Amino acid sequence: MKIQKAIPILYAKDVSLSIRYFVEQLKFEEQWEWDAPPTFGGVVMNDVELFFCKDNQGHPGTWLSLVVDDVDEYYELIKDTGAKIIHPPTTHEWNMREMLVECPDGHMLRIGHNTACD
Repeated sequence: MKIQKAIPILYAKDVSLSIRYFVEQLKFEEQWEWDAPPTFGGVVMNDVELFFCKDNQGHPGTWLSLVVDDVDEYYELIKDTGAKIIHPPTTHEWNMREMLVECPDGHMLRIGHNTACD
């Protein structure tokens, strides 16, 4: 048996709003929506997929770590889009350069890259 991948399912008060935020502010691509109005949906960027669910899955305020090639490059891509950047890229003693971005449902994205090879 081999696990293929993991896809986080994040609570969304409004699935369409969450998808729009990830597409417009964080530069993901919309993958799909289910129901009208949507109660479930997803976004994708490269090999990373995220699902959003309105009913009975997850809680507001979940933390999620996303590892990117260059957090400074990603910061430049999203800083003027209206993304709620809580903390700009900062280098930490645990060999990560990270930034914090908050989502409409209070989820916190910890986005960064490893600095051990810099």
